[in-house]
Amino acid sequence: QVQLVESGGGLVQAGGSLRLSCAASGSIFRINAMGWYRQTSGKQRELVATITDGASTNYADSVKGRFTISRDNTKNTMYLQMNSLKPEDTAVYYCNARALTRPPMPVWDDYWGQGTQVTVSS
Repeated sequence: QVQLVESGGGLVQAGGSLRLSCAASGSIFRINAMGWYRQTSGKQRELVATITDGASTNYADSVKGRFTISRDNTKNTMYLQMNSLKPEDTAVYYCNARALTRPPMPVWDDYWGQGTQVTVSS
């Protein structure tokens, strides 16, 4: 099994910054793509940003130029630096990872964290 734990959420004023972290642990052999998603009440979960194990990145148009995704493969940890935050960024942010578990029964699967609340006040 693989566990993902997010941290770094909180309350911030519009224009402020937050840095989210996602630490992966457990029976990990390899992690491929990782990503951040967010969800507000009554809406579908949406992609914020993704990063491959080769550090190629992809961002939602709504966060381009404001958010930066990164990862430290030696620590199995991913980050999301969020600058110039807006009230519409308010959501629960979820970490996702596609991971291969260790032998003797290696299996690729998608894993999710429990989410961290980000609230941006106007």
